[in-house]
Amino acid sequence: MKFQAFKNLCAALVLSSSAVATMPALAHGAAPARHGGVVQTASDMSFELVPAADGATLYVVDHDDDYDVKQMGGKLTVLNGTEKSEAELKPVGGNKLEAKGVKLGKGAKVVAAVTEGRKTTTVRFTVK
Repeated sequence: MKFQAFKNLCAALVLSSSAVATMPALAHGAAPARHGGVVQTASDMSFELVPAADGATLYVVDHDDDYDVKQMGGKLTVLNGTEKSEAELKPVGGNKLEAKGVKLGKGAKVVAAVTEGRKTTTVRFTVK
């Protein structure tokens, strides 16, 4: 009788441990695109790059909340094939940084160097 109870306990432990092992990881990743752009994560924040007619907009989200970017700035570097262009990122209110004078074509590689105080975060995008 004691052997059967031990056998049942072992079976229960194996089943419960296999259930825990198959659970999905609950880590947060990039937030979904809210403005139709491309989203990347860096420094536990999500950055959404949205092409505009006269440049680009970069939206910043921290754990699903809009991040106030008034103390941020930086530079946007765009590679369209062999053509390289750069523009300054400037806060324009809320969670938006804008870069004027760059063109984001399909397949363009973009690097955003976002600064806040002494900290610089580099985010890489490929425009779809």
